[in-house]
Amino acid sequence: MPSDNNDKNDKRTSAQESAAGFSRQFALALELPFILVGSIAVGGCLGYFLDRWLHTKPYLMLVFGILGFCGGLRDLLRRVSKQQ
Repeated sequence: MPSDNNDKNDKRTSAQESAAGFSRQFALALELPFILVGSIAVGGCLGYFLDRWLHTKPYLMLVFGILGFCGGLRDLLRRVSKQQ
């Protein structure tokens, strides 16, 4: 089985550990803006379509946009604190 050879691959050099840490940080840095912007966009779009359906022009879009911002910020802080 391919998983039987894990004993040879378990030992990493310090350069490999450093590269793995850098790639994790780089992936997180690329992911965080999409989380925040995406949650605001989803909340705003949901509010926009509810406004059109219920004829309450800008109110629900603002409320859901703010809720999306709060949810995105919460998720962003949770992911950053998990990395540290």
